[in-house]
Amino acid sequence: MTNSTTFEPEETPKAAAEKASGHLLKLVGKVIDTGVGPLTGSISWAENRLARVQGPRYEPNTEPTRKVRSDELEDIEKTIKRLIIESVEAAGVNGFVTGLGGFIAMPVTVPANMAGALVINARLAAAIAYLRGYDPSDPHVRTVAALIAVGSNAQQVAKVVGIKIGEKVAMEAIKKIPIVLIREINKKVGFMLLAKYGTKRSLVTLAKGIPLVGGAVGGAVDATMTSVIGRTARAMFPAD
Repeated sequence: MTNSTTFEPEETPKAAAEKASGHLLKLVGKVIDTGVGPLTGSISWAENRLARVQGPRYEPNTEPTRKVRSDELEDIEKTIKRLIIESVEAAGVNGFVTGLGGFIAMPVTVPANMAGALVINARLAAAIAYLRGYDPSDPHVRTVAALIAVGSNAQQVAKVVGIKIGEKVAMEAIKKIPIVLIREINKKVGFMLLAKYGTKRSLVTLAKGIPLVGGAVGGAVDATMTSVIGRTARAMFPAD
């Protein structure tokens, strides 16, 4: 009788980087859809804050997108300002951001403060998109929200997705991109997230596996960056 031992093939640096970046993209989707730990999802958070601003005038929305009425544009903008302020305050409180890491189960090692910053920024970008009449579950919208969470400005977002930036036509151009291409863009976004929010170890893995994507840098995202992310989201998701 012959004993045989089966060895699992060693994971290549590129495969490890792809897996890690994929997990970060899933984390972005989770906080947008259902929330993470004490943070509710983007839509429920946006609706709750809008209700506080409108008071008795508030009408609940049950659709993936919110039909923004002309008479509530001012309310929407007040709510967006409130969301940005809350996110900036959360990002500026190290204990809060670090604490969020305990609620985030990740197969890859991501520092608690980095994971906390990522979910705060991704949730903010998607919430602003929703209040401006966009569907956060749409792959195109979600890709842009993830890019914004990385810290990309409007010009960088346009460069990654391969469009020319315009005042109110950028998102319309992005929505015309085929889903197959959006999936490929998402892979690039995943690597950008890894370069931004990953550990030094994962950065080494990324550097070995693929070239770093321009515009993605390591380091914690502080309150100032969260404020910038709020401004970029308002620019990329204009009100009709």
